[in-house]
Amino acid sequence: MLSDLTLVKAILALFIVLDPLGNVPLFIALTEKMKKGKRKRTFQTATFVSLVLLLIFALLGQQILGLFGISLFAFMIAGGILLLLISMKTIVFNEKKSDTTEEVGAVPIATPLLVGPGAITTTIVLLQTYGIPVTLVSVLVNFFVIRILFRYIDRIHNFLGKIGALVMARIMAILLAAIAINLIVEGIQKAFLG
Repeated sequence: MLSDLTLVKAILALFIVLDPLGNVPLFIALTEKMKKGKRKRTFQTATFVSLVLLLIFALLGQQILGLFGISLFAFMIAGGILLLLISMKTIVFNEKKSDTTEEVGAVPIATPLLVGPGAITTTIVLLQTYGIPVTLVSVLVNFFVIRILFRYIDRIHNFLGKIGALVMARIMAILLAAIAINLIVEGIQKAFLG
């Protein structure tokens, strides 16, 4: 039986990868010219699309891996490398693109900002490591938090300020790098050392 600590660990790992707090400045920048109603709809679209995407991987992750003949360990190593590259881009280059089209709720907010390769990798690894119940609860808890964040995003942004938001993004990227290294090491150990 899985402990409460396991569930907390899974929720936090996914939260760090989704990085909604670190992306607050970008969410604001992408929607700042929108009227209040349109902005609200944009964030609702972002929440719905990203939740559906992650639920698909939470429920069908094993089948997706099996379809392509990919082992969990290979996926952990590849996913860890990918997460490490994403975290390095955030830490070193702060590379995030802006867009002002009407579909920003789906692209780029829902994907790839929230549900990108890192979140998909993490969800499949959680699924393989902890099973469907823990993975589903992790996804649902995170999107409940994201929904609240979108509702109060202006207050959060004002509270953090520009410097605080940048610092938060860097801290999340460092934690993401640590998770990436852990995935790579664990994948190599299990693949080659049994």
